Amino acid sequence: MVKRNNQERSGAPQSSSGDIAAAAEAVGHTLKQAAGAGSSLSFVSPTEFVELPSRGKFYPPGHPVHNKDVIEIKYMTAKHEDILTSPTLLKKGIAIERLIEDLIIDKSIQLDDLLVGDKNALLVGARLTGYGPEYEANITCVVCGTTQKHKFDLTKLNHVYPEEEQLKRYNIEFTEDNTFLITLPKTKVVVEARILNGKDEKSMSYMVKKREKHGYGTAEITLTDQLKMTIVSINKITDRSAISDFIDNMPASDSKFYRLCYAAVTPNVDMVQEFSCKTCAHEEEVGVPLTADFFWPE
Repeated sequence: MVKRNNQERSGAPQSSSGDIAAAAEAVGHTLKQAAGAGSSLSFVSPTEFVELPSRGKFYPPGHPVHNKDVIEIKYMTAKHEDILTSPTLLKKGIAIERLIEDLIIDKSIQLDDLLVGDKNALLVGARLTGYGPEYEANITCVVCGTTQKHKFDLTKLNHVYPEEEQLKRYNIEFTEDNTFLITLPKTKVVVEARILNGKDEKSMSYMVKKREKHGYGTAEITLTDQLKMTIVSINKITDRSAISDFIDNMPASDSKFYRLCYAAVTPNVDMVQEFSCKTCAHEEEVGVPLTADFFWPE
């Protein structure tokens, strides 16, 4: 979780993953005081301000996150572990979603309406409050094939935000509707596109399950699937059938250029860190694996 001075920027008290031990100590002290006084147990649950990669810049006016760069969440508790181990929620594949929804203080904020990058930031923030910054996972070296434990430091995950230099390089323009415009180099058409949100993630997940059920050749989300989900119009034409036909026949060079532009405008959490193989000393950058161990460390 990337830290800035939230108190100066948003008026919110600043905290960090290092506060977890202090919070636990404070809770314990409160319990002792309550027990000594013979009163009922009562204490205030600590909260954390998670910074958003989008900085609230890609949401329309009226959205609860519009122009806000942080979302306040509760620290994970034993109750939240119950959510993560619920057989019903796990079977439906929504345990983590329910967890994040419960942790968010402002209930007007809906996960489906958040950009994917902001959801990722909340996911990392929740994990930090629950189990701290150290995350150990199995990594297989691409050179020698050895699988070994590697420790990631979640406090060192940086946020990626559109840089003015890249926007000028690709001649990207933003619209008042929170979409962006690019001109494809080969066909010269003007494409209007948007950034994926939580609802789009659900749609893609449903698409994969549907393909698996019907035994399609591939159940994975393809490049054309992603293009069709993000592109809003082509030369101001919004007909979905026409857009789909164009994407299916888009030159590979235009497709590659579009993906570069999309990556340049999309705010997110950079989940990549350095890995050094203990066997052959090979070094490379690897993505933090979001497996079940992410919320259930050994």
